[in-house]
Amino acid sequence: MLRENTNDLLAFMAVAQERSFTRAAMKLGVSQSALSHTIRALEERLGLRLLSRTTRSVGITEAGERLLNTIAPRFEEIEAELVALSTLREKPAGTIRITAAEHPAYTVLWPRVSGLLLEYPDIKVEVMVDYGLRDIVADRFDAGVRLGEDIAKDMIAVRIGPDMRMAVVGSPDYFERHGTPLSPQELTQHACVNIRLPTHDNLFEWEFEKNGREVNVRVDGPAVFNTLTLRLSAALDGVGLAYMPEDFAMPHIQAGRLRRVLEEWCDPFPGYHLFYPSRRQATPAFALLVEALRYRE
Repeated sequence: MLRENTNDLLAFMAVAQERSFTRAAMKLGVSQSALSHTIRALEERLGLRLLSRTTRSVGITEAGERLLNTIAPRFEEIEAELVALSTLREKPAGTIRITAAEHPAYTVLWPRVSGLLLEYPDIKVEVMVDYGLRDIVADRFDAGVRLGEDIAKDMIAVRIGPDMRMAVVGSPDYFERHGTPLSPQELTQHACVNIRLPTHDNLFEWEFEKNGREVNVRVDGPAVFNTLTLRLSAALDGVGLAYMPEDFAMPHIQAGRLRRVLEEWCDPFPGYHLFYPSRRQATPAFALLVEALRYRE
């Protein structure tokens, strides 16, 4: 049987199962005359009578019964598989690529993404730790994480973390040897652990704000890193003062391994946001990720 005759077989199945041209025509959404013509054409091609018609009823011949028993289970299997595929389409699955700096990757992304992956094993998340301000469209990322003040206007931004504060910290031993800076400007007289980021040609200036007054200080010191964990290690080892997110240093401050200075110069600022193109069509997996990361006070 040619593939184009599949509709004829479906028409025959409908009549044979309903035992009525009227009900079968309504089920298929066609006229009774068109359905009758389809069945006659099928019987002529096969050279067999499949249905026995009377003015009051429709019966099925031996050949019709054999054909029905052969094709009906197969069409049911096909229909069941199509339903299964439709369900799969709605099932959260696929790979989501995100670019983020080290701090949000550890403190915001992974704690929430790990739970999502355990609950939905068909979702995969790829996190690329990068301090550069990547073009997520050009670099084929689904989303990125940045501070709220750094996101382009043509992106959708979803807040995923609270307001943040920075902290200047050093080891107790460092302060015993070098004293305590009382203003941001005095940092130029101290050994500081510097930061170099891919988007800055020069070393990163430490940023401070107090009562609306902003002060940026260019510091100097024996070590330069582009990772947060190495800056923390250098501060713990007494190499110099380090500038980092408050929450990253707080466990060591509370344990007495680090001391904090210039706290009054570290005002809060907008925290991390997930951002992605406004034209991006959200898949079930991506929608789940956004909700898992969304910050709720």
